[in-house]
Amino acid sequence: MNINTKFIFVTGGVCSSLGKGISIASLGLLLEGHGYRVSIIKMDPYINIDPGTMSPFQHGEVYVTEDGAETDLDLGYYERFTSGVYTRKNSVTTGQIYNTVIQRERRGDYLGRTVQVIPHITDEIKSRIYNVAASYDLDFVMVEIGGTVGDIESIPFLEAIRQVRQELGSNRVLNVHLTLVPTITAAGEQKTKPTQHSVKELMELGIIPDILLCRTSQPLAPELKSKIALFCNVSERNVISAVDVAGSIYEVPYMFHQNEYDTIVLENFKMDVKPLKIPAWDKFRNSLRNPEREVRIAVVGKYIALQDSYRSIYEAILHGAAANLARLDILRVDSEDLEKKPELVDELLGGVDGVLVPGGFGDRGIEGKIMAISYARRNRIPFFGICLGLQCAVVEFARNQCGLAGANSKEFAADTPHPVISLLEDQELVLGKGGTMRLGAYQCSLVEGSRIRSIYGKESVMERHRHRYEFTNRYRDIFEKNGMVFGGIHTPINLVETIEIPDHPWYIATQFHPEFKSKPIHPHPLFRDFIRASIEKREGK
Repeated sequence: MNINTKFIFVTGGVCSSLGKGISIASLGLLLEGHGYRVSIIKMDPYINIDPGTMSPFQHGEVYVTEDGAETDLDLGYYERFTSGVYTRKNSVTTGQIYNTVIQRERRGDYLGRTVQVIPHITDEIKSRIYNVAASYDLDFVMVEIGGTVGDIESIPFLEAIRQVRQELGSNRVLNVHLTLVPTITAAGEQKTKPTQHSVKELMELGIIPDILLCRTSQPLAPELKSKIALFCNVSERNVISAVDVAGSIYEVPYMFHQNEYDTIVLENFKMDVKPLKIPAWDKFRNSLRNPEREVRIAVVGKYIALQDSYRSIYEAILHGAAANLARLDILRVDSEDLEKKPELVDELLGGVDGVLVPGGFGDRGIEGKIMAISYARRNRIPFFGICLGLQCAVVEFARNQCGLAGANSKEFAADTPHPVISLLEDQELVLGKGGTMRLGAYQCSLVEGSRIRSIYGKESVMERHRHRYEFTNRYRDIFEKNGMVFGGIHTPINLVETIEIPDHPWYIATQFHPEFKSKPIHPHPLFRDFIRASIEKREGK
């Protein structure tokens, strides 16, 4: 481990969903903009080994890393805001920690000693932090502690970061606490008491925050900053207003920079505050602020009720819109609503410029997705299917273009006469649910002359996957005879990765998840081109 690597720990107080993930990713962007190298770790206090088996309604989307880890959605923010490509080392849960320690105990590694939270659990947490620091040449390792201070589940993580500061000293460790300063609506008055209590609880655990990020609807008045500093034992300059930003989350780094958050961090470590240089971000921000046209995209999914269930999808669409200088309007359509009221299809989708059907699992809402895909195909509306979206597109095409009555996926109808989507043989033997799918980056060869190859401009790509079911190859001939092109193939075992219909303004579906590799300053080519085609449809070109 580089003896000069600095550690920044970010905790949260008062309530959840204050935006720790965006705040730490924003700081990472700013530190990179000052010329420093960073990596970010998310430590989640739940006992699940990973979020892979958790409901999107409860947890939001499952993000997938290049090396196939199923992680918290905050790693998506880390990758979108910084230049890093993160791995399973950057995602830690209580379940992983306890699983590792218990396996050691079963092997006899502790030589008969009593296994305890301190030191064995806390030592394993610290080793995960130090491992990231040792794996790369970094100036900063930043760690987000999930949950809220006061939660029982978080205590071992908080004790571990207390020990890190004890071991390395204050010159190498910085504690940042993100808290809430609510405004009482009737009185229009900001209240500091929740922050005071949260910091008191943190200090009782032996952690004294160096910086307070105060989430608030309006900048803190000087007298309030002074009050918070006095009662929370923090320098007044280090009480920073984390003001709600209007519009895009991509304004957050600029808000922090304006409030000198990055400067305060660097000065705390006595490091050079080099000029901030983020020209690509400045260009992206300008595109968001000054659109020249509009585009309306319908996202037809089964987890629409929770915004974070399709977080990477929404962000990737926005990246594509900004690249086309377009203001984005997303229409969120619950596929179950279409199933219950098929007459809504024309009413909901008749005025959109493009239709995107994202991934998911299970048979709920599937027929609604198929209706939406059929509508987009028949009415020549640009269509983009992802993962389950591809599988539903295959089912729709089989039924309505290939004449395969009753065609379906074996995931939804085990007795279907035409299982156009089915399990791979090795997946049929899998009994466990967690971490057993086709996960992470796989190579996809792009067929010469296909639309998808022209969009990528490459012979092959590496894209991330998260699925069990695949296109059934014995149906390829009948699909091709009816006008479908299989433009992307995983050649080692001849798996269909992408489908397209040439005789359509824009009809592409992928078995992989391109949204995971889209960044604001590097929009994914498929999203960029999908938005381009949707704009052309809107403008009648």
